Amino acid sequence: MEYVVLDTDVASLSHKRRLPSSWETRLAGKAPCVTFVTMGEMTQWAELPHWAPRARAGLDLWLDSVVMLQYDEIVARTWGWLSAAAIRRGRKRPANDMWIAACCLAEGLPLATRNVKDFADFEEHHGLMLLG
Repeated sequence: MEYVVLDTDVASLSHKRRLPSSWETRLAGKAPCVTFVTMGEMTQWAELPHWAPRARAGLDLWLDSVVMLQYDEIVARTWGWLSAAAIRRGRKRPANDMWIAACCLAEGLPLATRNVKDFADFEEHHGLMLLG
């Protein structure tokens, strides 16, 4: 089975069943993964507006249906490497984007994102594979 990491934007659309058909075609036959960052962001989105229990249960069910990439030492070191390289280039990147990129690079998995510009530096300088 081929795995693909869903950026938070794609994961959110997938959860809401609002993923455009072009994206559904790109992701067909692939096993979706999310990072610990996306799980955290999606949980925050549910908590801040006080989603109803049924909506929250739907999110939890969806999150349980995808593989979650965990934080580990390799991911932490990859994040540090990405962060230092971005600072040296004068292009400090948002922390959550770097964590997501670090998870993908550590696992050698592509990232499905509609925010390609947010990850272009990681693609250009570090070989992050993007589906966008």
